[in-house]
This record gives sequence, C-alpha cells and structure tokens, in this order.
Amino acid sequence: MEAIYYLLDLVFGLYLMLLILRVWLQAARADFYNPFSQFVVKATNPVVIPFRRFIPGFKGLDIATIFVAFLISCAKLFIFMLLGFYQMEPIAIVLIGFLALVKQVGTLALTIMIVMAIMSWVVQSASPIQVIFYQLTQPILGPIRRIMPDLGGIDLSVMIACIALIFLDKLIAGFIPFWSFI
Repeated sequence: MEAIYYLLDLVFGLYLMLLILRVWLQAARADFYNPFSQFVVKATNPVVIPFRRFIPGFKGLDIATIFVAFLISCAKLFIFMLLGFYQMEPIAIVLIGFLALVKQVGTLALTIMIVMAIMSWVVQSASPIQVIFYQLTQPILGPIRRIMPDLGGIDLSVMIACIALIFLDKLIAGFIPFWSFI
C-alpha cells in the first residue's frame, strides 16, 4: 500500500508543480518560446483550456490554472481518503487542499533555487532551463542581491532565500500541526 501512496503522491505532486510553474512563468513574464516553457504549457493545456473558457484571467493572473491546481490538490486528498490513507471531513479536504497547494509553491521555489545553484556550478553555457529558472527566481533573489554586499563574485542570495523558505516552512509547521504531512 505504501508503494501506491508513493506513486499517487508523486504523480499528483509533479502535475501540481507543472500547473504552478505555468502560473509562475506567466507572472514572471518568462520567455514563452523557451522549450521548457513550451513543455509546461503543452503538458498543462489539456486540463487548463476547458476551464479557461469560463474562468477569465485577472490582471495578468491565470485564475483558471490556479483553480485547476486547487482542484487537483483537493482531488489528491479525496482519493487518498477513499483509499484509506487519510480520514477527514469533506470541508477539511478544501482547507487542507489549499494549504497543500501553498506548501507545494514553496517546495517548488526551493527546488528551483537549489537546482539553479547547482546548474551555475556545473553548466558552462546558458541552457534554456537555466535561463527560465533565472527569470523565475529573479523577483525573489533580486531584492536580496541588492541588499547583499559584493563578496567578490560569490552569490549568497540563493542560500539566504533557501534559509528563509525553510524557516517559513518550520514557522508555519509550528502553527499548523499537519503541515509536515501535506
């Protein structure tokens, strides 16, 4: 049963990350024609396009994709409840589904920053993914870079942002007991 839980959690988590990336790419005004951006859009279009017909965007924010991500987050919890992994009331699925989506956003941001830092050490030329990751993280890392003093070419902004995200995760876990399990 653990293997089924792992597989379902992985599939739901990866697709949620794609949906979050779609919204984040639009919000950061990242290069739409980048191969990575095209992958994200094409992988999420089958689910998002039907909702876009009746859920409009708002001030450049893709509300339809956010709604689909919320539905998938709730569907994951509902399926886990049906399979006996969780026991919760239906109204709790909505609340915990929202919190799980918020946590997934933070996890994705942390993951992208760590991958971007590793790629900066390993990849010699700018790859399409590296360019997109830079565009995605610039709104987060830019203010930190402006505050940090010049350390001779060493960029500690990723480390500071990662520490801040982990601190925020631990802080929220102190207020919401089930935060670590979603």
